[in-house]
Amino acid sequence: MMFCSLVTTTAPPALPDLDQFSSFRDLVHAVTLSRHGAAAGPSSPTAEDYKKIEREILQRAQQDSFGEEYALLSAGKPLTSTSRLLTLAPELEQATGLIRVGGRLRRSQNLEPDIVHPVVLDPAHKITKLIVHDVDEDLRHPGTERLFAELRRRFWILHGREAVKRHQQFCPECKRWRAQPKVPLMSDLPEVRLRLFKPPFYSTGVDCFGPFIIKVGRRSEKRWGILFKCLTTKAVHIDVLTSLDADAFLMALRRFIARRGKPSEILSDQGTNFKGGDRELRKAFQALHPDLKDQLSQHQISFKFNPPSAPHFGGIWEREIRSVKAALYATVQPHAIPEEVLRTVLIEVEGILNSKPLGYVSSDVADADPVTPNLLLMGRLDPSLPQAVYEESELLSRKRWKHSQILADQFWKYFIRHYLPTLQTRAKWNKDTPAHQPGDIVMVIDPLLPRALWPVGRITKVLPGTDGRIRTVEVNVQDRCYIRPVARLIPLPAVPDMESRPVLSRPSEDKLDQ
Repeated sequence: MMFCSLVTTTAPPALPDLDQFSSFRDLVHAVTLSRHGAAAGPSSPTAEDYKKIEREILQRAQQDSFGEEYALLSAGKPLTSTSRLLTLAPELEQATGLIRVGGRLRRSQNLEPDIVHPVVLDPAHKITKLIVHDVDEDLRHPGTERLFAELRRRFWILHGREAVKRHQQFCPECKRWRAQPKVPLMSDLPEVRLRLFKPPFYSTGVDCFGPFIIKVGRRSEKRWGILFKCLTTKAVHIDVLTSLDADAFLMALRRFIARRGKPSEILSDQGTNFKGGDRELRKAFQALHPDLKDQLSQHQISFKFNPPSAPHFGGIWEREIRSVKAALYATVQPHAIPEEVLRTVLIEVEGILNSKPLGYVSSDVADADPVTPNLLLMGRLDPSLPQAVYEESELLSRKRWKHSQILADQFWKYFIRHYLPTLQTRAKWNKDTPAHQPGDIVMVIDPLLPRALWPVGRITKVLPGTDGRIRTVEVNVQDRCYIRPVARLIPLPAVPDMESRPVLSRPSEDKLDQ
């Protein structure tokens, strides 16, 4: 005798292609209209019709993802030990045909039924992704925890936090509000940082800071500071500018060369005064007599500009400007002072910065004293120390020359042995990231604007560095092209509504050109 036991379940009608819908709400609406149009009844679907269709769609998603568990629960049998739902103690709701979490909160009388027994969903199913998208849109793209907590009020998505994070990685609006730039591996030290056995300021970085208010009689005027930084020995030279035009920069450069010697190359940011100085130097050089031009060609100062909005490209002198500002504000406070006082304080600050030891300072008295930039500039570690005194019987010129040579040798010996190895490590940007490519959609960071107004553009050209990594690109924003470092760009997924993004006003676009 044979017995046959059959369990019949009513499968919900087939659903349309889920890839045609971008939200769960649109899917429910389309299926409701199609079912309502095929049935006799009132002209428009009711709220109960929408609820019924939503339950059918969720039931189909559960049958697709948990077919074996659905069959066992329908037959009243326990789940297998390998089931993904075992720890949730799932139950099949007879009224709706949905699998819900049994859990341990059923005795709570203060919680809603959906919170106590949420609907179980698979994170990989397309319907689950549409639900996450809808809740994210309704909450205006909050953080991961806020979105995850709201989903838990109705649904229990397996590995829900990871599913939410995965959704936010590909959501254009979430990336616009929370994504960070992807910076490649920190580059090796450039050649300008490794000009060993060269005179101070052979390779120089320059930048301006300020303004400062000074008193001239009964009126107040502005003054700026200009800082020249030796990129190898870390020596600094500080001067005062009466304005930020090219003429003031050229005169400061002449004073710098007269006191420190002519540098071989000067690096700066994209300040208009520096660009103007470069143009005037080139124009004056081209106007020289051909013979004199040939003789001076090998001594021409090379100007190199960093990309716009890239202060980290000149971090070695930007950090010194921070030290100068801290010392100035602690000394003069925000009060108006005479110009002579400002010049004196700036030169004293220069002496303090040039007295900073290079590298680690040992506490062992037996170790040699660390060298400072002043050792090369003035032959002693600190400007407050007295000059060396020689006997009258000695040849002063020979002794001073020999003494300066010994000091220079001592500086470079310590520099190479103790300070140079400390530059090996990378303080940040330790991991490589996918390189930007032409055609990528990016959002340009502008610290002067709120994030909602940051412009969105398309990369038109990449500018590889010496190691082949992309750290600077050309971005096209509203038919205007800008050169920007990747540290100022946030990659976005390609979206069709990019052209509808708000455009910058004219002052903001002019700011981008700097």
